[in-house]
Amino acid sequence: MTELAMARLYEIMVVLYAISIVFYFIDYFFKQVKIRRFAFWLVSIVWVLQTIFFLLYIYEIKRFPILSLTEGIYFYAWLLISLSIILHCIVRVDLPVFFINVLGFIFVTIHLFAPNNVEHPMVESLVSEMLVIHIAFAIIAYAAFTLSFVFSVLYLIVYRILKEKKYSRLWSRLPTLYQTSNWMFYSLVIGVPIIFVSLLLGLEWAFMTLEGLSMLDVKILGSFVITIAYFILLVLHKSGKLTGLNFALAQIYTFLLVIINFFLGSKLSNFHLWY
Repeated sequence: MTELAMARLYEIMVVLYAISIVFYFIDYFFKQVKIRRFAFWLVSIVWVLQTIFFLLYIYEIKRFPILSLTEGIYFYAWLLISLSIILHCIVRVDLPVFFINVLGFIFVTIHLFAPNNVEHPMVESLVSEMLVIHIAFAIIAYAAFTLSFVFSVLYLIVYRILKEKKYSRLWSRLPTLYQTSNWMFYSLVIGVPIIFVSLLLGLEWAFMTLEGLSMLDVKILGSFVITIAYFILLVLHKSGKLTGLNFALAQIYTFLLVIINFFLGSKLSNFHLWY
C-alpha cells in the first residue's frame, strides 16, 4: 500500500470517527435507533481501519508498538474504540459509549499530531489535511448556527404576528411556531457536536505544531465560550427550562457571539490568520 493511499485512509478514518460522534450526539437527544445504528457502523469501520494500520505498523517494525509514548497513545485509542463497540453490543448503554468515543477520537488525533522522531511525508500531509478538516468543520458549524439564527428571527416574527392578530395572506407562507422551534433545536443538535469536534482538532493541531501557544488567545477563548453557550442552550431547552420566545432570543444573542468570534476574534488572534 502506497504512502498516499495510507494517508487517504487515515484521513477517511478520522472523518468517519468525527461523523460517528455527531450521530451519537444526535441520538442522545432524539433516541433514534437508525441514527444510533449508523453511528455504530461508522465506529466499526473506524475500528477496522485502525486495526489495519496497527497490524501494518507491527509488520513494518517487527514488534508490538507500545514502547514509545506515540505508540502507546495509538494502542490506547484502539482499546477505547474496541471497548465502545463491546459496550454497544453487549451492555447497550448510550451515554458511556458516546463519552468513550469522544475520548477515543481525542487520542486518535493526538497520535496524529504528536511529534514524530522520523520525518515522514505522510505525517506532514495528514497534519496539514487535518487542519483543513478543522476549518471545514468550524464553517459547517457556523452554517448550522446561522440556520438556527434565521429560524429564531422567524419565530419572533410569527410570535409577534399572532400576538397582535395581524395574520394575513402576506404571512401565509411563514412556518408555524412549532416548526420554527423544532428547526431551532435541530440546527443546534447538528452544530454543537460539529464545532466540538472542530475545536478538538484545532486545539490538538495548535498544541502539537505551534510554539508558545496561550490558552488565553482570543480565538480559543471565543470558541470555548460559543461551544459551551450553545450546549447550555440545548440542555436547558431539552429539560424544558428554556422554550419558546426565550429560546429564540437566547439563540439570537448567542449568534452575535459567533459573528464577533468569526471576525474580531480572528483579527486579534495570534495564529488564526487564514481569513
